[in-house]
Amino acid sequence: MTFYLAENPMSRPLIYKGRASLSNASGRFEKQSTHPEDDGWGSLDAELPPLSTEVGRDASKSLITTNDSPDIPFDRSINPYRGCEHGCIYCFARPTHAYLGYSAGLDFETRILLKPDAARLLREELGKRSYQCAPLALGSNTDPYQPLERQYGLTRRILEILAETRHPVSIVTKSSLIERDLDILAEMANQGLLNVYLSVTTLDRPLARTLEPRAAAPQRRLETIARLRAADIPVGVMLAPLIPVLTDHELEAIVKAAHQAGAQTADFILLRLPLEVAGLFEQWLHRHYPAKADHIMNRIRDSRNGKAYDATFHQRLRGSGHYADLLSQRFRLISRKLQMDRSLPALRTDLFRKPAAGGQMSFDFFD
Repeated sequence: MTFYLAENPMSRPLIYKGRASLSNASGRFEKQSTHPEDDGWGSLDAELPPLSTEVGRDASKSLITTNDSPDIPFDRSINPYRGCEHGCIYCFARPTHAYLGYSAGLDFETRILLKPDAARLLREELGKRSYQCAPLALGSNTDPYQPLERQYGLTRRILEILAETRHPVSIVTKSSLIERDLDILAEMANQGLLNVYLSVTTLDRPLARTLEPRAAAPQRRLETIARLRAADIPVGVMLAPLIPVLTDHELEAIVKAAHQAGAQTADFILLRLPLEVAGLFEQWLHRHYPAKADHIMNRIRDSRNGKAYDATFHQRLRGSGHYADLLSQRFRLISRKLQMDRSLPALRTDLFRKPAAGGQMSFDFFD
């Protein structure tokens, strides 16, 4: 498969149906880069062929990732997939693909690494004598219910082990595929071991189609909230991200729609554009919303101390300055009005039990 690379994020866009990124620039650690060259026959103007997804193996020796960030409510997480086929153009995790020698652009959404030994690794880590139980975050980086999960089922096998060991977990997703696992999730919720957050970025279907092309449609996510609540599963909504000018006018409407669907709490994260994401997002803006592009980027910089992104703890999630403060005030008002300014129930850790010796065998998808 040929991967078209571009150094300048404002160069000729690579337009693939069902893909958000318009570039595949070399990763920031690469010493060489590739540039498309016209062969004299107008080859750069030809329609690009479909770009299929490639699946590879992530040979990591551990599954649980720990952090000591002071502004997030968990210190450990699991991500069974590296890269995400949802292809959200704004995804803050895109730069992590550079560590693999890939691009944060099209590679991130088309070259996905999965962890075939995830279940075995999790069983081993939970079984260690030194392991101390605390809530796990499932899907903190890439979506655990992205389209490939339908085929590989890594997330379901992880949940089976968490249910067996009565281990608490919080899930964030923008996929309706989570409904497949209602049998496990309902039982865990009944024991106080589960919280779920659905990420809703916009209610505008045409916008969602280009912004996050392979994620569930906005109304479908609201239906998922309703179905999870019908199963007595604690559910919240995450406006993640809230994009200045482009989606922030929907703030109240999204919270109200989620409340009507049954969401019990709400939170938001201001758009984050670390490293390569800034160029990819700006290129996407100039392609799809050229009249608004400069206005949007200016408001983003207003909220990030004059930069596309400010990684300062406690500011990176909500931003700073007058514009960011206004968004926070609006969010507090609507959340308080709908009584969605409260947290979901705290997850229990006292029920945890070490996994049984032996356990299930791992599955190898690459034989």
